[in-house]
Amino acid sequence: MKSIIKLAMLSMILLQSACSNKFLEDAPKGIITEALLATPANAEKMVIAAYAAQGNERYYLRPLTPWPYGDLRGGDAYKGGAGIGDLPEWNVSETFVNMTTDEGGVAGKWEIEYQCISRTNQALRILNQVEFQLKDIRVAEMRFLRANNYFWLKLNFRYIPFIDEAMDVGDYKNIGNDMTDEQLWGKIIEDMQFAIDHLPEAHSDAAVGRPTKHAAKAYMAKVLLYAAYEQNEKNQVTNINVDKLQKVLDLTTEVIQNSGKQLFADFADNFSCETQNGMESIWAIQFSRNDGTPTGRINGTNEVVYPMVQEYGCCGYHSPSQNVVNAFRTVNGLPDFDNYNTINIVNAASLKTHTIDPRLLHTVAIDGLPYKYKTDFIFNGETWPRQPETYGSFMSMKETVPYDSPCYQPVNPWKSDSKNRDVIRLDDVILWKAEALIQLNRHAEALPLINQIRSRAAQSTARLVDINGQPTGNFDIKDYVDGVNCVWNKDFAFKALQWERRLEMACEGFRAYDLLRWGVFAEEMNNYFEVEKTRRPHLANAKFTKERDEYLPIPKGQIDLSQNLYRQNHGY
Repeated sequence: MKSIIKLAMLSMILLQSACSNKFLEDAPKGIITEALLATPANAEKMVIAAYAAQGNERYYLRPLTPWPYGDLRGGDAYKGGAGIGDLPEWNVSETFVNMTTDEGGVAGKWEIEYQCISRTNQALRILNQVEFQLKDIRVAEMRFLRANNYFWLKLNFRYIPFIDEAMDVGDYKNIGNDMTDEQLWGKIIEDMQFAIDHLPEAHSDAAVGRPTKHAAKAYMAKVLLYAAYEQNEKNQVTNINVDKLQKVLDLTTEVIQNSGKQLFADFADNFSCETQNGMESIWAIQFSRNDGTPTGRINGTNEVVYPMVQEYGCCGYHSPSQNVVNAFRTVNGLPDFDNYNTINIVNAASLKTHTIDPRLLHTVAIDGLPYKYKTDFIFNGETWPRQPETYGSFMSMKETVPYDSPCYQPVNPWKSDSKNRDVIRLDDVILWKAEALIQLNRHAEALPLINQIRSRAAQSTARLVDINGQPTGNFDIKDYVDGVNCVWNKDFAFKALQWERRLEMACEGFRAYDLLRWGVFAEEMNNYFEVEKTRRPHLANAKFTKERDEYLPIPKGQIDLSQNLYRQNHGY
């Protein structure tokens, strides 16, 4: 009898269910849909999530910080670490010779940038469904962030699929990477123009990490500067677009004159925890510690750059090259353009016999000198690097902080910090303006801009002292004076600009991309390898293949997922 009753009850339940579709209208438990998120409060949370993605640094194959590709592929630094087998993907990137289309580091770089884009697109889809006072500003912020990630994808991979919030996920499979350079730059420019049109002049102090109208104008200038150097299908620069350069000039002038930003009096303040988000920073990725999480929101790529010494502990990556160190040597106050690489600066003793640009000691840790301005904390080039027999005795310092800094955060066995990463600074903008002027045949107007950067460098020596207060280097840097120490014609001005960018931005991840923009990547890197391979054994077979290595390959896994819709870059 009980079995019959149970069967009857079950039949009634099934009959009622069959006659009602109500369960189809109920939201599944534990699943968040876009419809549920479509409120102003949730839209704001999605915006914050998109910002958070910009700091999702992963040293192991997924860096957003540009130095693993911008410095290692540009001759400013070696990989470092425990030899070529320690994160070998970056060794492949540095030497170029064994780069394949299924290389893991390349796949990781592609994925991390698109993960950030996915966050911005998700936020934009929610924002488009709601109305509130700050909506246009938040949309502008998201399009600024999306343009940032597409910019880096463009520089690294050239031909990429452009996916925005209006596209249905089911249609992704139909989107190829067949847009032209002009079309892709146009998409990035469109996003950045929206940001310019809708971002405010300033945010409150509580929103310091959000881009402003001036940040968008500065980033637009950067995008247009790269887009102005037009390339053929073999990655060679064939034309410089003067209309785009004029827009670069207009935008940089506007930012310099009206953003309220100024150069720090001391170059060192750009790389200090205590002065981050300061008067020179235009837009920076924000990190944090003591924020309620176990280790804070710290820079996961910089986990591997600290020295192998008790106060730190790991891991010796991002080792400046001998070439970049030598580039800071001066003769009569100017760079030794032609012979800089014939004399090696190796330690404190060699600095006594050669004059140098003081920016060297803000950038590179050198044997026998104070580390990060701590006069009683002396860098040992034999024991602090992880494998000096392979990568030499230098270490990079701009991205590190002192062990007693409020930004320092151990994550044993690694070490890291919460110091923000500047994406755009005023010194960068000043040099973009100088470059545009030179290429527009207005090189005389570029002279005071370049000298402004050099004059600040000359004054940046107060922290470069030993325990007795004596200078740690024989500093000598002078302005260019037309007709006195140089002939300031267009060719010389452009050479001076190229050098100034290297000295000012050394080991910040921009070198490879500058060489790419100028169309001299192959020549510069093969000249670099010709000498540097005699100094560092891991570069013995290194070679840059022209018309291929200007860009990374499109990851084979992505081509497979697209069912061969994506085309591979030239030469691979």
